[in-house]
Amino acid sequence: MKISAIQMNTRSDKAANLDQARALAARAVERDRPDMLVFPEVFAFMGASVADKRAAAEDLPARGGDGGAAYETLRGIARDHGVFVHGGSFVERDGEDFYNTTIAFDRAGDELARYRKIHLFDVTTPDGRDYRESDTFGAGREVVTYDADGTTVGCSICYDLRFAELYTALAREGADVIMVPAAFTLQTGKDHWEVLLRARALETQTYVVAAAQTGTYFEGNDERASWGHSMIVNPWGHVLAQAAEGPGHATAEIDLDYMKDVRARIPVANHRVL
Repeated sequence: MKISAIQMNTRSDKAANLDQARALAARAVERDRPDMLVFPEVFAFMGASVADKRAAAEDLPARGGDGGAAYETLRGIARDHGVFVHGGSFVERDGEDFYNTTIAFDRAGDELARYRKIHLFDVTTPDGRDYRESDTFGAGREVVTYDADGTTVGCSICYDLRFAELYTALAREGADVIMVPAAFTLQTGKDHWEVLLRARALETQTYVVAAAQTGTYFEGNDERASWGHSMIVNPWGHVLAQAAEGPGHATAEIDLDYMKDVRARIPVANHRVL
């Protein structure tokens, strides 16, 4: 399986963001012919106020039903290009509650999985900026995997990356590839992003695919920056592909035979006692 991680500069114009997603998907398909496209966290809307984020939210349809603009954009990309789509995340509305939610689709645009981000980013970064994701979202509770042409895909989102126990749980569920759609801050990303991605790949002996936000956006009047550096890491901890600065993509082959060889050489799963 060949996977492309799409890197975006999402801001607070939802229609423009969805246009950007479609254009970047078309470019990746034309250049690399991937089997799967992975989008970043909050690919449809980023920045502005809590009220604006919630106004951009979408109710998820019953399986097979028609969804909102972000949902249908992802479904349309899958159908139009005949690829699996791991939809990064967008704001889900469920009654009075809101979640940071991933949706995945198969090549025909049929929904495969839903995952709500478990760990919420309530942090003050080294530059003094406050990030309070729980002001907008509730936390998910379920560990989620799905099958894509015989490859088991595990779901995580951004700040989840710092919690190794989630990745161990995904590995126990049989994950071959773990997705990390993200909007890592510049302050934390420059020191922690690659280290954490490679650590999670090494610990779980899986491929890790990280599609990231890049560039600047506004949170109210405050200009903030995302680290970017979307990348794909193999089970030995090597970075196979990394996106350049700005919107674009990174593509790599997922080789399950290689993954099995790594697991046979260092049988971590057989030695785990906790």
